[in-house]
Amino acid sequence: MVNLINQLSMPLVEVALVLQKHITALMTTLQEHLDAAQQSANANVVKPWPLDVEAAESSTNFPVEKVMKVVDSQRMDILETLIRVTLIEIDASIIEGLLALRSWEHLVRTQLALAKGPGQLFSPLDIPEDW
Repeated sequence: MVNLINQLSMPLVEVALVLQKHITALMTTLQEHLDAAQQSANANVVKPWPLDVEAAESSTNFPVEKVMKVVDSQRMDILETLIRVTLIEIDASIIEGLLALRSWEHLVRTQLALAKGPGQLFSPLDIPEDW
């Protein structure tokens, strides 16, 4: 995933949208299983991890519709396929898949929180060297 995101210079907003789609689907499945078994899961599985940064102040108002017109759906489809295939190949449980995606979500949400304007939404995701 790291190589693909770097190679395609995937914008922060595109990675965020793909991750949210997968997390939502996995959470729906997990919640159905938990409800049927009358069980619960740890908060670090079912909720986004808390951010370590304060959200940047921005007076800019940028409509979501504009964002959706600019995103590259083909590039997002490639990342979506890679995530799905990887989770299947490693035979990850729903919880393992969610935890793996939660770490990515945390990285993305941290960078989104620091964005001061719409241009930064389309900056490539900055992945730390030790990721």
